[in-house]
Amino acid sequence: SKQITTMFKSAALVLLSRSSHSFLIHHTPRRSLPLCFTHKMSTQTEVTQNDVISPPVARRDEEKVCFAGVGPADWDVKMPRQSNDSSEKLLDPPVAIPDPYGWLRDDTRENKEILDYLRAENEYSQSMTTHLKGLQDSLYDEFLSSIQETDYTTPRSREGFWYYTRTFKGESYSAYCRAPKTSDTFSINWDGTKESPIMPGEEVYLNVNELAKDKSYCSVGRVKPSPSQTYIAYAVDFSGDEKYEMHVRNLETGEDVALSEVGSDELLEIDGLLWGKDDDTLYYMTMDEFHRPYRLYQRKDWKSDAPTDTLLKEELDDLFWCSSYKSLDGKYIFFDTASKETSEVWYLSTEEESSVTEMKCVAKRRNKVLYEVEHGDDSWYVWTNVDGSPNMKLMSSPATADSAANWELVVDTNGTPLFDGSLAKSLDSVTVLNTHVVIEGREGGIPRVWVYSKETKKMKMLSFDEDAYDVGMLAHFEADTKSIAVSYDSLVTPPSSIEISLDDDSQRTVLKTKAVPGYDKVSYGCDRMEVLSRDGEAKIPISVVYSNETMEKVKAGERVPVHLYGYGSYGACMEADFDTTRLPLIKRGMIYVIAHIRGGGEMGRQWYEEPNGAKYLCKKNTFNDFVDVAKFLADTWTTPEMLSCEGRSAGGLLIGASINQAPELFKCAILGVPFVDVAVTMTDSTIPLTSGEWVEWGNPNEEKYHQYMMEYSPMNNVQKGKTYPACWLTGGLNDPRVAYWEPAKMTATLRHANPNNENPICMKLDLSAGHFSASDRYKYFRELAYDYSFLLDQLKLAN
Repeated sequence: SKQITTMFKSAALVLLSRSSHSFLIHHTPRRSLPLCFTHKMSTQTEVTQNDVISPPVARRDEEKVCFAGVGPADWDVKMPRQSNDSSEKLLDPPVAIPDPYGWLRDDTRENKEILDYLRAENEYSQSMTTHLKGLQDSLYDEFLSSIQETDYTTPRSREGFWYYTRTFKGESYSAYCRAPKTSDTFSINWDGTKESPIMPGEEVYLNVNELAKDKSYCSVGRVKPSPSQTYIAYAVDFSGDEKYEMHVRNLETGEDVALSEVGSDELLEIDGLLWGKDDDTLYYMTMDEFHRPYRLYQRKDWKSDAPTDTLLKEELDDLFWCSSYKSLDGKYIFFDTASKETSEVWYLSTEEESSVTEMKCVAKRRNKVLYEVEHGDDSWYVWTNVDGSPNMKLMSSPATADSAANWELVVDTNGTPLFDGSLAKSLDSVTVLNTHVVIEGREGGIPRVWVYSKETKKMKMLSFDEDAYDVGMLAHFEADTKSIAVSYDSLVTPPSSIEISLDDDSQRTVLKTKAVPGYDKVSYGCDRMEVLSRDGEAKIPISVVYSNETMEKVKAGERVPVHLYGYGSYGACMEADFDTTRLPLIKRGMIYVIAHIRGGGEMGRQWYEEPNGAKYLCKKNTFNDFVDVAKFLADTWTTPEMLSCEGRSAGGLLIGASINQAPELFKCAILGVPFVDVAVTMTDSTIPLTSGEWVEWGNPNEEKYHQYMMEYSPMNNVQKGKTYPACWLTGGLNDPRVAYWEPAKMTATLRHANPNNENPICMKLDLSAGHFSASDRYKYFRELAYDYSFLLDQLKLAN
């Protein structure tokens, strides 16, 4: 579905990740120095001298630099220093950026010295937390006790079957299931055991536990039933590097085939997959050498010994990230190519796929015009910022090529545009059904769902009882429906799947509510508040969740521990949702705060874009907002000795920049797979995903952006002579988004700048995972317990 495709694309464009190289000038080779170890012991009273080894000290190559600006004499001219359409001046002569730990980069992940160093970091972190083994076990048990290990997802209708997934106690991965559809509604009469089916006639058609057998990592991407429901095509990654194999399984015989490149035994490495009109045609995306999806292929007769591949479309501009999807009515295959600021969509009719291989363009790309497309009623439904609107407007036109001149605003019965692109509300996605259009977006900083009747031309926003919540459409596979299903939750309300009539939204049926054993909602509370930014330009929303017992202490004037979480990039939204993994912190007396800082999209695209958001030359707003929220918390509910912070990927950049700006404000910081070597990474287009990021952060090779980026890049702004908070950095050896050497270099930089820092600096690097941590759910909980034990110990909450 388009919805799922958008989710995948945003996960990539949103780059909850990054990868980093820089062009390095190699001077006369030095003899590789052995790893050195200091004898500084931890200051924690709970840890004895015999328990803790010295932290490893990475050697520094003070002569190693990377250059920002024009390419050095031996630079590969095929690799751009700026985007093709940039008119900005490159730094000339180039400017050297120190990179003393650049030697830690190894694209092969096989260098013995580096691997030994990473293992030494892991050993040090383990020694620093040996005394916390009991706490880690308790946290792990608490994580498990708050989920129903044997469970299922809400069944969804698709071509004569109900599709859903199951999990089983003791098994790490999901099982994909389906059952025959005998009516338009269903009721679940399940006894709660793993042996019993959820629905009559249940069939397990893909058990990921079997795929993962003897594998250290296993992540299943898309799983697509064929039009006849006889086959499934699925993608699977066995390393964490996000290079997926493509398999097709016959659901009648169980035969499973890994597809290879035509004329070769090499397995296909894909990014996305789709079925055509029938079971004979598949579509798949491939990536270039820099891990960017850029080509769409059509494979005919995939079952035969001589299948044929046709290249339908490719995008050679490496600013653009590509994806493919099928319209909900099944009539079109779309190829979407987009940078952060410009997009273009091509289409192919499935009715013509056997004879036509030339895709047509919905609307040719125009600089800084974004648009997305769905099909219905022989029309394109387009959401776009054309004409420079701050948010997306909803438009439609006949479904023809080069249709931009015919786009018209979709209006209600009074002729008022449903979404005019103004600041009032933002539009994120559109689902076109036979009788209605369902629109997802935001108003007042809260996710919203609107239902528009094609017949009456009336639109209504779905309402819910709580003031702040998270809501969104569940997967829909059929356009011919009388109802929709949404997922609803809040900071204190576990997720529920709710079926809602399209004609009368008061007719609602709760299909399933997530079971949270031992959770008592009345014991917890939540608030939505605002903090004024230092520039006076923004009221920063914060979402707060706590136990009522803790908040009573605050009301009585007592200071309590607070954990502050943030992200603030790519226009991504951090929702006020329910998360069982927060409960162990809250039960130990912490208040959990989510800062909806600029750079995200919580308040619409204006919260993200220039001039008042946090992109390009106003990116510092992200970090300033976070620090402003932290200062507010330290002045009201907590103290710096009881305040911790956390962010992941681009959120790790946030934490790195924030603790550099105000190291005295925090006691502990968690930097998960952190994008912290911003300036060095962004100079080099040979790094996967880098050039596409120039339209997010700016290009430090250009005069316009270089100095501004150098002023906030965490690696380049660690202060000397300051007391930094205890830091816990994580990474994955196979991460293609934020390379493992970024947290490794930051760890070494923090220690070098303040060798006598009273708070520990630790790194935990998973040698068998990528950007998204462990794929095994039990291992994930173990890793999270490890992280949180360090946090609680630093805040003196370990007991």
